[in-house]
Amino acid sequence: MGEVRFLVVEDSPTMRQLITFSLKRIPNSKIVEASDGVDALKKLKDEHFDLILSDINMPLMDGLKLVSMIRSNPAYQSIPIIIVTTEGSENDREKGLALGADAYLSKPIQTNELLKVVKGLLKTESF
Repeated sequence: MGEVRFLVVEDSPTMRQLITFSLKRIPNSKIVEASDGVDALKKLKDEHFDLILSDINMPLMDGLKLVSMIRSNPAYQSIPIIIVTTEGSENDREKGLALGADAYLSKPIQTNELLKVVKGLLKTESF
């Protein structure tokens, strides 16, 4: 498998760092960070990504709006999306999956679980 490109959308720098750190365990990974949905859409225009991880609660544009915008754009429809939500936001999780997210993870994120979900979505065993 060649380079794997991730877009991590999260307004908290600490959380972004944590997710980035976990994803770096994947060989040949390239991680681009975005601080909110608006920033993420700009970066999507410039580059191709294999997978998007997005927080739900963010300023400017939240993760649910981002998921619906990505899913309504034919150029991005096939990119798997993992939404990241704080424990107990059952409502957000269901909304996110209904809008077209492929999976969800609860905060605090566990590296092993994150990697398992990523592997499943990228349909690879190579890391």
